[in-house]
Amino acid sequence: MMQMKEAKIRDDVLSLKGIQVRFDDRLVLQNIQFSIRPGEFVGLIGPNGAGKTTLLRVILGLLSPNNGTVTVDGQPVKHGNPLVGYVPQKIHLDSDTPLRARDLVALGLDGHRWGLPLPSRSRRQKVDEVLRAVDALGFADAPVGRLSGGEQQRLLIAQALLTQPKVLLLDEPLSNLDIRSAHEVVRLVSRIAQSQGIAVLLVAHDMNPLLDVMDKVVYLAAGNAAIGTIEEVIQNDVLSRLYGYDVEVLRVRGRILVVGGSNDTTTDLLQPTHHSKVRGMEQID
Repeated sequence: MMQMKEAKIRDDVLSLKGIQVRFDDRLVLQNIQFSIRPGEFVGLIGPNGAGKTTLLRVILGLLSPNNGTVTVDGQPVKHGNPLVGYVPQKIHLDSDTPLRARDLVALGLDGHRWGLPLPSRSRRQKVDEVLRAVDALGFADAPVGRLSGGEQQRLLIAQALLTQPKVLLLDEPLSNLDIRSAHEVVRLVSRIAQSQGIAVLLVAHDMNPLLDVMDKVVYLAAGNAAIGTIEEVIQNDVLSRLYGYDVEVLRVRGRILVVGGSNDTTTDLLQPTHHSKVRGMEQID
């Protein structure tokens, strides 16, 4: 029995237990607890101010929680852990930036060092491998500032893969993409997770692009979390308990809206500005 228990623990490549974060008198996160196995795709969903970025900082080792523990591959989390790949929100690149796509990706190998890196065959092979993994070899020598948002996002994912991580964290990678590009990035990340056995935690406001690929969802609101499958979590009663007031889940034409408010005018709670209104079944931007 003891051997089986130990094997089960090792299956969880990322594990959070009882995470609590407090800033002065404000409780930002309380008793957050979940785990992710190799190859699992988990969406971290929630409105503005729910604590999504704070939780990422804890996992990255940039912020120590007031209570609780985080382990990666069974070891306490630490800043700069090569087992954790991180894809930040879209970076701004001027159209005349004199940097090739492959050079941006290569910064994942030596961007923290002073001076120019020495060219080598092994270094180029590593960069080409991750470019191939994200279907970016076709524009590897193009100026990064002239690439589309979706293409630039692929490069940031490739950069994060250079250290062969076991966990890949993506901070709202879809926020500045059109619908088609967002779905392409999601399919790409899902394929990488499955083919390379990487545990993925992707932060998003809109869960709809993730519906076909998410194994689990971590839904944050009011400092609390509900964790499970979409069917288990995205329910009226579960989310109402989470928010602390009545919330309704609307399923319209294959999309999910989480709304709250009065009967005649409700607000889409996952919109970044919280200003989108839903009357009946029509969403007004």
